[in-house]
Amino acid sequence: MMSKRKSMSYKAIIVKRDDPGTDKDKSDLQIRELKELAEAAGYDVVSELTQTRYPDRKFHLGRGKVEELAQMVFHFSPDKIIFHNPLNTMQVYNISEICRCETIDKFQLILEIFATRATTHRSKLQVELARLEYELPRARAVISILKKDERPGFMGLGGYEDSYAQDIKNRINRIKDELETIQKDNRSLRAMRHSLGFSLVSLAGYTNAGKSTLFNSLVDEDVEAMDMLFTTLLPTTRSLTINGRQVLVTDTVGFIEDLPHWMIDAFRSTLDEIFLADIVLLVVDSSQPVEQIKEKLLVCHETMWDQLQDVSIITVFNKSDLLQEDELQQCINYLGYLSPNPVAVSALKGSGFDKLKTKIYNELPEWERISLSLPMSEEGMSILAWLFDEGIVHDVEYDEKIYIEFEAREKIINKAISIINKFY
Repeated sequence: MMSKRKSMSYKAIIVKRDDPGTDKDKSDLQIRELKELAEAAGYDVVSELTQTRYPDRKFHLGRGKVEELAQMVFHFSPDKIIFHNPLNTMQVYNISEICRCETIDKFQLILEIFATRATTHRSKLQVELARLEYELPRARAVISILKKDERPGFMGLGGYEDSYAQDIKNRINRIKDELETIQKDNRSLRAMRHSLGFSLVSLAGYTNAGKSTLFNSLVDEDVEAMDMLFTTLLPTTRSLTINGRQVLVTDTVGFIEDLPHWMIDAFRSTLDEIFLADIVLLVVDSSQPVEQIKEKLLVCHETMWDQLQDVSIITVFNKSDLLQEDELQQCINYLGYLSPNPVAVSALKGSGFDKLKTKIYNELPEWERISLSLPMSEEGMSILAWLFDEGIVHDVEYDEKIYIEFEAREKIINKAISIINKFY
């Protein structure tokens, strides 16, 4: 769906400051990603500005560069200036005053994207929490700027500023309480799904790695998949059967470099879909330069590392059809220490899925296997039908009794034994 901004031709200038000695390839990737983020938010990027220097306390850029930016604003008439670098409130105010144009940083841009795509109560709460967490440390400076001409003396608005900050804190606490209830519901749902014999598989990875396309191909679904950052904001879950095992597969929001802790915390109830899974499919775009893949894998591992507990990771090298086989193998070998259990697929072409499903099956939590015998009777046939529903019946022989090779989770094995013991 085309965004309202895009249809109205909103324009933006993107800006990035690099410290001296910054790797040029990494910097180019970051400015390209910022442009993609702006386009995902519905802006037409009309110009770019970069500078290499240490940050200026007042303007972030050098004063001369800000004046150059003001000339660009005069020429292109953008609706916004978007910085890759985080800006404090005074820097935003000073730049906006000189350039006469609204100025935001990358994190505010991401919040704009999330706000546009938040459609459920949970996602709207998460976006509001992230916005308030971003705003809280800036509250005093915001009020000081807005009211500076009305103050009777230095810091004369202290009481008002404290009240404004307290209002934000109160709202943050209310949202956190509501989201905590949602998280508890998520954990209860996870426990219930496990009790019903489902294993949980989540797709994770850097944003725009092809997770939604892979999800659609795996479960024959039609989740929106576009060449755009943060297409997926709401987790989507569908069922899949692999060699008789029932699996619930969830498509999740993508990661991005330098996501601050407050944004990760705000989306905790969504990210729990990854953190509470049995298996994580870590999806990468294998068609990109290997150093870019490495950087994005590092971001993914850093985001997940402290949260994953006893979770198997399968690294899915997506878009493998865009590489020669030897190129793909070199890529996988180079990234070995960052890519456990690698498997190459093409979600678009549908290739490599048999190997991927085998990998998933091999990493599923182990079930017990047992030999059972049932009476050759109507009750025995009824129990047999139940066993087919609850686990994997590997073999059945009909004689004076019904002999079965059966595999299932421990709870079902124990229940089956308890039922059968009533006949003997």
